[in-house]
Amino acid sequence: MVQKSATIQDVARQAGVSTATVSRALSNPELLTEATRESVFAAIRSTGYRVNRAARNLRTRQAGAVLVLVPNLGNPFFSQILAGISEAIGERDYSVLVVDTNDHTSTGKLLVDYFLDSQIDGMICLDGSVSSHELQQFEENGVSGQIVFACEWVHGSDLPSVRSDNNRGARLAVRHLYELGHRKIAHVTGPEDNVLTHTRREGMLAERERLDLPFREEWIIRGDFSLKSGRDAVEKILAMDERPTAVFCASDQVAFGLISTLAANGIRVPEDISVIGFDDIELSEYYVPGLTTIRQDRRALGVQAAALLLEGMDPAGAVAGLRRSPVMLDVELVVRASAAALGR
Repeated sequence: MVQKSATIQDVARQAGVSTATVSRALSNPELLTEATRESVFAAIRSTGYRVNRAARNLRTRQAGAVLVLVPNLGNPFFSQILAGISEAIGERDYSVLVVDTNDHTSTGKLLVDYFLDSQIDGMICLDGSVSSHELQQFEENGVSGQIVFACEWVHGSDLPSVRSDNNRGARLAVRHLYELGHRKIAHVTGPEDNVLTHTRREGMLAERERLDLPFREEWIIRGDFSLKSGRDAVEKILAMDERPTAVFCASDQVAFGLISTLAANGIRVPEDISVIGFDDIELSEYYVPGLTTIRQDRRALGVQAAALLLEGMDPAGAVAGLRRSPVMLDVELVVRASAAALGR
């Protein structure tokens, strides 16, 4: 005999509340007292009641999902941001869909189509390479209020964003190397068309100028946030007539590739060259030597981006399409073993 599925009426009866209160507990739990919430959720667990998401979404004309655009899912940097988004979005009973934009570009599907096809209710972009055409499509179709940028952003766009203070992070890195006695400081950048690359390079150059550090064009080495770009940077450093004594890398991944390739060429870190990264991904603490780096609070980036999106998606909350200043999160220098005093 097939067991009958529990209904919302069963939950209400067991909790001693109305069906409206059960619905409220599922959609807006903050409106109920803690005792009522606990009673309802205990009844849900006891009865085995499951929300019919499809029916609810048809009723409310919502997709019940948020799309997150990630420029490279293979990069461990994004893991904690995604965890923060999932944590905040999940509390409001939305599903999280993730698209790797490296693959998305080959499909020809416009991002606005996810909204027009009723697949999503909102979007968080971790990729700052969204085209001006797609930004225009968002505006023309009235979905700009349901989009938030996190980590990266698009120059000239006034869509809401949450970002780390990348400029200050670069300044902290250069200043730390200066305080260790280094004056010949190289920088391996990110990809040329990336907003993080420009912001970190601007901070690095501004701090160099403030400290009156010597400058050589060859000490600015183009990279792309990858392990390979760290390896390729070593080839350029080895070919220099005047080698730097320290290198500030635009990401931890670059720093890992740089350090391992320096070691393969008999150059010790930090005894011969000091290295600083940017991001403080999990491996940084366990790498040998432990990587001195600039820490971003990646989980907070995700949580705050999700909160900003939920606010924009809530018709009873913020005004749709509200323009605001970027939410800026602080960064900090994490000192480990990869950078040491000159001549130590």
